[in-house]
Amino acid sequence: MTESPTPPAPSDALRFAFGTLTVLPVRVTRWDRAAARGGMLCAPLAGLVVGLGAAAVGGALLVLGGGPLLAAVGSAAVPAALTRGLHLDGLADTADGLGSGRPAEDALRIMKQSDIGPFGVITLLFTLLAQVAALYELYADGWAHGAVAAAVAAVTARCALTLASRAGVPAARPEGLGAAVAGTVPVRAALLCAALVAAGCAAAGAGSGPYGALRTGLAALCGLGVGELVLRHCRRRFGGVTGDVFGALAESAGLAALVALTPG
Repeated sequence: MTESPTPPAPSDALRFAFGTLTVLPVRVTRWDRAAARGGMLCAPLAGLVVGLGAAAVGGALLVLGGGPLLAAVGSAAVPAALTRGLHLDGLADTADGLGSGRPAEDALRIMKQSDIGPFGVITLLFTLLAQVAALYELYADGWAHGAVAAAVAAVTARCALTLASRAGVPAARPEGLGAAVAGTVPVRAALLCAALVAAGCAAAGAGSGPYGALRTGLAALCGLGVGELVLRHCRRRFGGVTGDVFGALAESAGLAALVALTPG
């Protein structure tokens, strides 16, 4: 991917974000590092759309009498559907690569294979179970709690990708989404994006009072912190990021935010 001297239009950045991070019918009109930079800065907006969709499905199932468990399953299914399961697939592949204990080159080869190994299956199973369990507790506490949590988790998940695209984070391979976006976002811009996401999440939780705002903002920061820990481990093991690592980061950060919001 080349660096274009022409700054991307806002529509180019939005198209890149929605075209690469969702299955919504958005055509990516520009594929260069400048567009990738804008697209990854817009990643939380794509997460917001996904999260609102998850909240809407969960709320609709509650209204129709489905109960909190069915609402939780519906909210967990929407992000998977709107990404064609790519983030979950990336999580499974990354788990297989990490679990193999092989050197970086061999681990990356394992991650690129089309099948899913035992580490990937186990990680997927427990991740989905944890998502549904957390959302069940939240929906049982009230529709608003579940809806806000679904949106916060989705936004936090995509903001973790913004942080992973910051300058200084290398790609593990010369091709793929990881190589396309690695190092494109200036560090200050990535940190500002994270701060805005945390503030926005706090505002979303303000309906439950000051404590709700504080708890929701901290949950977003917790999710981003977990994503950063996963990123650092993957950098040590693989030498950088890949598209699969991005999927693992999104799922890890989103789940951590959900767990942090689950009532004790």
